Amino acid sequence: MTRRVAVIGGGSSGLASIKTCLDEGLQPVCFESSDDIGGLWKFKENPEADRASIYQSVIINTSKEMMCFSDFPIPAHYPNYMHNSLIVDYFRMFADRFQLTRHIRFNTKVLQVKQRSDFSRSGQWDVETENKDGEKEKHIFDAVMICIGHHCHPNLPLHDFPGIDSFTGKFFHSRDYKTADEWRHKKAVVIGIGNSGGDIAVELSRVTKQVYLSTRRGAWILNRVSDNGLPRDMLNTRMAIFMRHVLPFGLSCGAAERKVSRRFDHSLYNLKPAHRYGGAELGDILPVLCSAVLLTGVIFDDGSVVEDVFATGYRFSFPFLASHVVSVSENKASLYKYVFPPELDRPTLAIIGLVQPLGAIMPISEMQARWATRVFKGELLLPTTMAKRYVSSQRHTIQVDYISYMDEIAELVGVRPSLPRLLLTDPRLGLNLMFGPCTPYQYRLRGPGKWAGARQAIFTQWERVARPMQTRPCHDPKPERSLKWLLVVAAKGRTY
Repeated sequence: MTRRVAVIGGGSSGLASIKTCLDEGLQPVCFESSDDIGGLWKFKENPEADRASIYQSVIINTSKEMMCFSDFPIPAHYPNYMHNSLIVDYFRMFADRFQLTRHIRFNTKVLQVKQRSDFSRSGQWDVETENKDGEKEKHIFDAVMICIGHHCHPNLPLHDFPGIDSFTGKFFHSRDYKTADEWRHKKAVVIGIGNSGGDIAVELSRVTKQVYLSTRRGAWILNRVSDNGLPRDMLNTRMAIFMRHVLPFGLSCGAAERKVSRRFDHSLYNLKPAHRYGGAELGDILPVLCSAVLLTGVIFDDGSVVEDVFATGYRFSFPFLASHVVSVSENKASLYKYVFPPELDRPTLAIIGLVQPLGAIMPISEMQARWATRVFKGELLLPTTMAKRYVSSQRHTIQVDYISYMDEIAELVGVRPSLPRLLLTDPRLGLNLMFGPCTPYQYRLRGPGKWAGARQAIFTQWERVARPMQTRPCHDPKPERSLKWLLVVAAKGRTY
């Protein structure tokens, strides 16, 4: 009998999970509380409770070749860094290509997920849902995949700001920010220098009287676009990872810090943090140079009226789960390799996408789903000592390095590319994998879910990077393309 799998959430992780279920011969039923796919990336004018929310101008900070699903490249003419509307368009193409929406029940909220009385034998779950008309329904599933992400519940640390109760201005979390229109000619403080904080501060600087960007510790600032106008994340290679492991930590960090400080001196701007290079991103520092954005570490106590935007991150929780299934306390959860609760008698519950990668989330969620579905089928086994090897995670400890984590899970699934074998049997491909970008296609070259188009997708990835840049006729002679050029470009990114 075909196993039924409940997929909770219809965002990028949910779509990947539906497809991997179908690939493995499982029967997915996805419950999506809204009326559309897209999750975090589906912009809505009004934020909804317990759902992710973005501002209108959001552009993703991972490039299209690094963020695509592993057997479905993003169209070549799409920009390398896509606006949220284009990301949703891509999700629709993906869903249409693999006929995923027929498995989604929209406007359906999951109220409860609990183990059945015979769980230790069957591994089954009771799932209770409610549709938009208030009608409740109970279901039985053989497995559950939770794909709700970690951007639903804003972290608003008001206790850290004495006097906030008497503050006469307006304050709110960045999830409630939509456009800069209402901020014209006002003063604003943006608290937090993460991705959202940096983006919002820069956007506000174009219309406000003054913007202050508040940061306690500073940050290492990277730009999406690197040398020669290439996407920065395309220069993160397996060779770069190898060099970081071989070189002393201080040496590799120092090289990276000098590189990012050549764009602007972090010490000069009082941005240099005490911690070593790690990679916080802020796309545009020009407004700081012209004083449209002022960096500060304090909140005013002189009576000045400003508007506060808290770009202070999120808390995650699973309100429909009993606490003993996945315990979450102070933004910490115990999950084996960020996916499986270690205490369950049967490994039939998987958390997909609860990571903060130094790279794209979509391929990681897809890889986690490929692993989980094969565990559900009994094709792969989890270690019996799993309970002693879980990861205790919070905002920074759910952070994973893209290549290392992808390789780790891919090894379990049986799809990690074998570089020694490829260098001997297909040296052109092997060199691309070693010195070129670690695009998701690499994990479709072999093993379960092998895709016949993976090799060609790897060889043509730089063409898709260049395509959106070639928007006007140019009669300059084109340089000959060669593997040597690719190796030089890739090698230049080895310290990133």
